[in-house]
Amino acid sequence: MAPLPKSEESNSPTERPTSRDSAERGKKRARTQSMPPPELPKLVAEQHAPIPTNDKDTQRLIVVLCNATLETYKASHGTGRGPGAREDKYNLLNSDDHIGVMRKMGRDISEARPDITHQCLLTLLDSPINKAGKLQIYIHTSKNVLIRVSPTVRIPRTFKRFAGLMVQLLHRHQIRSTSSQEKLIEVIKNPITDHLPPNCRKVTLSFDSEVVRVSDYIGDLNKGESIAVFVGAMAKGNDDFADHIKDDSIAISQFNLSASVACIQQTTKGWTYLYWTRQLAHKQQLTHADESDHGPHIDER
Repeated sequence: MAPLPKSEESNSPTERPTSRDSAERGKKRARTQSMPPPELPKLVAEQHAPIPTNDKDTQRLIVVLCNATLETYKASHGTGRGPGAREDKYNLLNSDDHIGVMRKMGRDISEARPDITHQCLLTLLDSPINKAGKLQIYIHTSKNVLIRVSPTVRIPRTFKRFAGLMVQLLHRHQIRSTSSQEKLIEVIKNPITDHLPPNCRKVTLSFDSEVVRVSDYIGDLNKGESIAVFVGAMAKGNDDFADHIKDDSIAISQFNLSASVACIQQTTKGWTYLYWTRQLAHKQQLTHADESDHGPHIDER
């Protein structure tokens, strides 16, 4: 029989392992460890000057997110007290992860939609009028908890980290900046009217009301008059959440709009237009005043 080629001989089952192969096989495979869970989000304030909380005169837009479904539940119990004890673990109730929990409670999944509040906050905080320092934001939850959100806060973009932040807020009642002692989000005392400026028109958005253009409606405000818009931050339900304090009720579209779209309408088409037109008018007044002081420019050529 002809001898096998060298390559086939090396693959023959009768080949004995060399000492080098045995040494490599004897080595233990290095263990791989999963990455540790991310820390709770830490907030840093942005560097623009909002309206101070004690300022009641500056004209502004105030958005109140009503009936927000921000609620925690105990996911696991702690292990008692001591150096190695674990604390109770709480989660933010939401319809994606806790359908079984909601069924045990006998509640509808629409009562656990914190993602609506998350979307609205991202929309409001990213708006040009907030960057200009003319916006104030409040949240009134379905459990009658009133929350003030600083216009300088940077909310986490992902819902998972936002949920962890809300659990921390609802149990500690405040979230401070990592770079200062500023309270970026805090639970405050009811009612909301105690925190609104005295010269403020309180408006609710209702599909059953007359449709108006946001820019026209805001343009009719009195000089120095602020406006507080109450937006429903829930999946479904009646829009009577602010009937006991409202001055007016309007519709901004002939269609049903989501809460985040309603926030976009208020912060872009209305107030941004009004803010920049008033800034332009103010500059024109300064220009005319300057010309009256120094006289018109004369071309001596």
